[in-house]
Amino acid sequence: MAEGSSLNAARRARELADVRETVVDLLVVGLGATGAGVALDAASRGLSVAAIDAHDLAFGTSRWSSKMIHGGLRYLAKGQVGVARESAVERGALLARTAPHLVRAQPYVLPLTPEVSRGQAAVVMAGYRLGDLLRASAGTPRGLLPGPSRVPASQARDLFPALRADGLRGGLVSFDGRVVDDARLVVAIARTAAAHGARILTRCRALSLSGDGAEVRDELSGDVFTVRARKVVNAAGVWAGQLTSSVSLRPSRGTHLVLRPGALGEPRASLHVPIPGQGARFVLVLPQADGRVYVGLTDEPVEGPVPDVPEAPESDIAFLLEVLNSVLGAPVAREDVAGAYAGLRPLLSGDGRTADLSRRHAVVTAPDGVLTVVGGKLTTYRRMAQDAVDAAFPGAPASRTARLPLVGADAAARAGLPGAGDAAEAGGPPRRLVERYGSEAAAVHALALGDPALAETLPLGVTVAELVWAVRHEGALDSGDLLDRRTRIGLVGEDRAAALPAAERVLRAHAG
Repeated sequence: MAEGSSLNAARRARELADVRETVVDLLVVGLGATGAGVALDAASRGLSVAAIDAHDLAFGTSRWSSKMIHGGLRYLAKGQVGVARESAVERGALLARTAPHLVRAQPYVLPLTPEVSRGQAAVVMAGYRLGDLLRASAGTPRGLLPGPSRVPASQARDLFPALRADGLRGGLVSFDGRVVDDARLVVAIARTAAAHGARILTRCRALSLSGDGAEVRDELSGDVFTVRARKVVNAAGVWAGQLTSSVSLRPSRGTHLVLRPGALGEPRASLHVPIPGQGARFVLVLPQADGRVYVGLTDEPVEGPVPDVPEAPESDIAFLLEVLNSVLGAPVAREDVAGAYAGLRPLLSGDGRTADLSRRHAVVTAPDGVLTVVGGKLTTYRRMAQDAVDAAFPGAPASRTARLPLVGADAAARAGLPGAGDAAEAGGPPRRLVERYGSEAAAVHALALGDPALAETLPLGVTVAELVWAVRHEGALDSGDLLDRRTRIGLVGEDRAAALPAAERVLRAHAG
């Protein structure tokens, strides 16, 4: 699908000129997971679509997640059965049909330390079993998502060797979904929308919205123009309230740590670490394929103006380290934290703490006709998009996206990953590429094989060929797009600095 789905500077210029001269069925503002999902849902129903973002694909909240695609166990614990089942259904679709190259099952261990009573352990296991019933009701095969179990202490430490042995009486093992890279998921959604005819226009800022279009500024040229549309969907996430008065949001900050490779040994599973006094809340410890480990996340209310890129405060870092170290044999020190990132959840206003607000999404129609889709979470982006398009065009054909594979998720990706080791034994693309590009991995690998300069390896094992692919096919326009979103090199400052010269060389040679 590479040709029809390719996003690049030349296509942006053509479609930017085109959108000034026509009236589209739908204008989407915001190109995170939800906005890209709205563009795909509408375009796949045969509607003409323009989708804009002031920055880049996945510039906002969508790239700052825990990388979990989860079945809503936490919502089940709060009695929000509908929200939990919706999560389970959407998780199953991603695992089995729409993004099997990017989303897979991940084991989690809850260590049974002295701080976890036997009663608490029984309650958690009961929740895991209820979650497994949700999996079954959602139609997700057991082969894709194994059921929960209790393991002895030796097996718990085999899965996560850094656990403290003293007092450990075992672990509760559960499975949930995880996406290899949330920003790459958004890129795949946007490119699939483009393959169905959607105009995907980054660096285009909505200055004002109305029911029949928007005043837009091209952030590269400074030109201001009007996009005319029959319907407008505001999917700007935590910034949605700046474009309409029809919604009131209470942003919540979620902070993650990025630990250096080796800081926790070589874990084979993730961890659920109970937060003392917080009921069903956990700190998540999430090993990554590149050796880094993410630890998150906080849930703190944010007051005042919404920043473009939130910062992780030292208080959040200290809290996460304290909870993490409560279950480790050797504590993780502050210097083991190579980086940190924070995202803002676009929660609908309500009473109580932001941690207690519902993650249910809503589609709100303003008096001028602008529809705003807000709330929800990464896992349910597709359903949020479907509901927004249904509200905008009630007479349109039914949504197709529950069974529509994203770019890279065709038969070659479904056939499975290469054998053990970093490189495929039969000369195919390395496993790391297949996990990130699916059926397009061979084309990315071919770039590196065809030019020794493109085979140069950057931090995280990223090759220069991947940067070239991002410029030619994934809409990357500057070094931030390349290092912070198409790859995640930029999460650690020294890695970003090391890779920046290569990114700038690629842009000089291949952009435009």
